Formats: sequence, structure tokens, C-alpha cells
Amino acid sequence: MGTEWILALAISIAFMKYYYLVLVLVLVALASSPLATVAGDPDILTDFVIPNMYGIASMNITGDFFTYTGFRVTNGTLPWPRRNLIAIKANMEAFPALNGQSVSYTKLVFPSECVNPPHTHPRAAELLFVLNGALSVGFVDTAGKLYTQDLSAGDMFVFPKGLVHYQYNLGQSPAIALSAFGSAAPGTVNVPASVFGTGIDNVVLAKSFKTDFWTVQKLKAALTPPPKK
Repeated sequence: MGTEWILALAISIAFMKYYYLVLVLVLVALASSPLATVAGDPDILTDFVIPNMYGIASMNITGDFFTYTGFRVTNGTLPWPRRNLIAIKANMEAFPALNGQSVSYTKLVFPSECVNPPHTHPRAAELLFVLNGALSVGFVDTAGKLYTQDLSAGDMFVFPKGLVHYQYNLGQSPAIALSAFGSAAPGTVNVPASVFGTGIDNVVLAKSFKTDFWTVQKLKAALTPPPKK
């Protein structure tokens, strides 16, 4: 009996060790999974962040540091007629006070028949508010479904974080919109320029889009940015 009892006790102890190991692994997986799926601005441990380039203490900061005036540009001061989109960004780079605040804006000015081509913002959703004119907008979800809407002045539309989306001014008059982001640096990935303007091999692109070499060359010529001086 003594030997059997010791053997049973050893088996029980081994089982308990295995059980606790499995439990620990499950808890670690559950705890780490949200970190792997959620991306955004890091939290800060102060009220606000002063960039090192200012070289002054927070007690000497005034309201000017928290003020951005770049959106004062209006239609009357912009060179018209125009063909290309104007995007005036109030992000962390242009407005350093946004560092750590997880918010930014972009003012979008659309000339007649102007499109903001398919693009993504990898670090934030976008909330678009139409100030003037009208816009046709849309985004594609991860299942490949397209969601579209025609917006008028006063309307809002949300583009979920990281999804490909676009805006288009179909009208003959300029349209102006304001986009809010849940990040001080939402980032922008222009899909056409990223695909055809970054040097991806012609054969890869031709096979991927099921087209020919010459079509790829034309697209590259139109979308490759000029070399920086």
C-alpha cells in the first residue's frame, strides 16, 4: 500500500504541475492578444510634451504653443483654378503640441472633379466632416465589400482604421472637408503611389494586376514622384 500511495501522490503532483502550466500559458495568451491587435499613440506621463527643440521649461510655455493657425487659409487666398487636392495637416509634425494627445486634423480642399485617391491611415480612424460642397466617398473592408455614400455640407462619414478609402468631388464647384483622426500621427499610405511609385519590379506588378509590361511602365511614369533635389 505504501508504494501505491507514493506512486499515486507522484502522479497527482505531476498532473497539478501540468494543469498549472497550461493555465499560465492560457493567461499569458489572453493577456497578450489585445496588445497584438490594438495599435495607437502611446500614453504619456505628463500633461503635455514639449519637444526638445524648444529648449524651455513647461512653466514658460504660453498659449501660443497650443495654438495652430494653418487652417486660416481660405479659398480666396489659394491659387485657383486648381486641379489637385490641397491637404493642410494639423498633425504632430506641423503642430507639436499634439504630441501625446492622440488627436489631429486635416483640412481637405477639393477642386472640381478632384479625387483623393485610395489610401489608408494605419494608425487611426478618420472622421470626415463636409464643410462646403459635396463629396462621394467610400471604403473597402477586409472582406472586400465596398461601402459608398454621397455627402453634402454638414454631413459626416467615418472611415474605419487601416481600411482603404477615397473621396471624390463630382461637382463643378470646390468642396472643403475637415478630417479628424484619433492619432497625432495617423500616417497616410497612398495606394496607387505605393504600388506603382516605389520601384516594385515590373514583372511582379504585371502578374499581380494581370496586365502587360507596357501598361505597368505607363502607370509607373505617371505615379513615380520626381527625385528629391
